[in-house]
Amino acid sequence: MGPPPPRKSVPKDRFPTVFTTLKTQTYHDPSTRGPGSHTIRTIAWNPTGHLIATGSADRTLRIWNPEKPQVKNSTELRGHTGAIERVAWNPTKEAELASVSSDGTCRFWDVKTRTCIASIPLGGEGLTVAWSSDGTVALAGRKDDTLIPIYLSSDSPPTAGQPIAQSVQTNQTTFNPVGQPTTLLLTTGDGSVKICSWPPPPPTTAVANGNTPLSHPAMATSRSSTPVPPSSSSSLQTLHTLHAHTSACVSLALSPTSRYLAIGGSDALISLYDTHDWICRRTLSSLSGSVKTVSFSWDGSYVIGGSDEGTGIDIAHAETGEIVARIETSLPAPCVSWHPNGKYWIAYSGDPGGLKIVGAAGGGI
Repeated sequence: MGPPPPRKSVPKDRFPTVFTTLKTQTYHDPSTRGPGSHTIRTIAWNPTGHLIATGSADRTLRIWNPEKPQVKNSTELRGHTGAIERVAWNPTKEAELASVSSDGTCRFWDVKTRTCIASIPLGGEGLTVAWSSDGTVALAGRKDDTLIPIYLSSDSPPTAGQPIAQSVQTNQTTFNPVGQPTTLLLTTGDGSVKICSWPPPPPTTAVANGNTPLSHPAMATSRSSTPVPPSSSSSLQTLHTLHAHTSACVSLALSPTSRYLAIGGSDALISLYDTHDWICRRTLSSLSGSVKTVSFSWDGSYVIGGSDEGTGIDIAHAETGEIVARIETSLPAPCVSWHPNGKYWIAYSGDPGGLKIVGAAGGGI
């Protein structure tokens, strides 16, 4: 099934009226055994928007078809032995998923065949993962603020590269494919976002067994079965630092055109930076607690944030910061994500029953 035909953006003055026509669909996971037993920690759409993945505290990793909410039409991927902390789809393949878990592994899945392609040991509890735009690198992050690049190619299994230890708490990463060279953006615990060059320069020390350091896929000769020793750690070159918040930066997202960078902080604020000059254009202050996730609509016109405090999801116009619509929720919604491909659907977690998608049950857009 191919992508939907191109759609026109809905202007700010019409958006509130049109958005209220959207109906919400609930996706109930049978793994739920009571309050808190099936807390969804991460959600992600595949590139076409035809599938959505959820990862939960109870180790459940499930793939849903938004148009078929019954669990019999979903796929459960089994293998992790700890909480699923982050899921992310390969941007170049609609059926390849990466998942990072507190069990200390990053797993790669072929969703069509329901098989685990590879399980890469991270050497510590996993926290986050982000793909490069060409799908050749999945950058996993550990809870001890160490990044593990994993290189992928069509003719060899995924291979772990040199660990990249960070001197400050690192909560989330994303690649910016616009411009040369490619840059990596990292949120940190000191309230800043670091913009670093990618790939990192080759390390000056060799790995313990004397092999060539795995700092680039071209240098990788075999799949790493054990983590590379910390003494062989690589490092990133910081090009620019955004002093974005007065407390920790927790989440970030680039708009689809890379025009704006949204940064969510533990201060309950979302700052919107213009990537042309890296100046903060506006700040959104409608959330009640730490901003766990941020997401842009497919056209970059609207932005939302998710928090584990307060209720409701406010939809802001990116160019003005004006709140144009609101989704009422009975509980906090820490995970939020816009549909990536021509629809103003919003997936979110937190409310009773499981995953919810505004728009999947019908409506005007």
